[in-house]
Amino acid sequence: MLTAMAILPFIDVLAKVLGQQGMPILIVVWARAVFGALMTLPFAIRAEGLAAFRPRRPLHHLSRAVLLFSATFLFFQALNHLPIADALAIFFVNPLVIVILSALILRERVGPRRWAAVAVGFVGTLIIIRPGLVEVNSGTFYALGSGVALGSYLVMTRHIAGAANAMVLTFQTSTIGAALMTLALPLLWQMPDPAQWLMLVGLGVVATLGHVLITMAYEHGEASLLAPLAFTEIIMATVFGWWFFNDLPDRWNVLGVAILIGSAIYISIRERRAKA
Repeated sequence: MLTAMAILPFIDVLAKVLGQQGMPILIVVWARAVFGALMTLPFAIRAEGLAAFRPRRPLHHLSRAVLLFSATFLFFQALNHLPIADALAIFFVNPLVIVILSALILRERVGPRRWAAVAVGFVGTLIIIRPGLVEVNSGTFYALGSGVALGSYLVMTRHIAGAANAMVLTFQTSTIGAALMTLALPLLWQMPDPAQWLMLVGLGVVATLGHVLITMAYEHGEASLLAPLAFTEIIMATVFGWWFFNDLPDRWNVLGVAILIGSAIYISIRERRAKA
């Protein structure tokens, strides 16, 4: 899990560089889906053969793909307006979204302590955004939308957990996303140069490797133990943002992130105790 969190921010670096070069974000997300599907194809076929090409619940998988790649698109859009660490800090509203939707949609019991942790996490988000105190640009709303979309995607994933091999689910989601975005490509296709193709391939490889590592992590460890480790991603995101773009979060962002991480860890601990 720690290795995955260390390499995943490199996706954000590549997406931000491509965006600065004028590459349409839809092409970047399309490449993420296509190369993700190609890399997981051998594992999916090995697990289920040709049945991997036939999702058992096509509408459900279509919804998951739309949510996942909407989250990706919105986050890459946010990177065009915000430093990587700031966008990721706002994006980490998704654990709060998961708790809320789990109660509303999955009818999971959420006690007062976890609701209090959600409220505290929301305060952390407000500290990062500081509406009315600093200029809130469109990147803030893109990052928030991305966090909400990913939280919704993860709730749907939790709903079907165990229904199929994790690698097969990843392949099916990437394939559906790639197919949908390929339909829109003729509207804004822009031929990448060799360096851009290399970055697009690298983005897909790192994203897929990161998600394979996360899948392996969840095969060996409890979700409640691993979930807080996801926040270590912001450490590498800060390092990469400083190294490649000379961006550093201010003290208020650091405080807001600390509050968000604290609330998410508390939620994870409460879930673990509830399951026990």
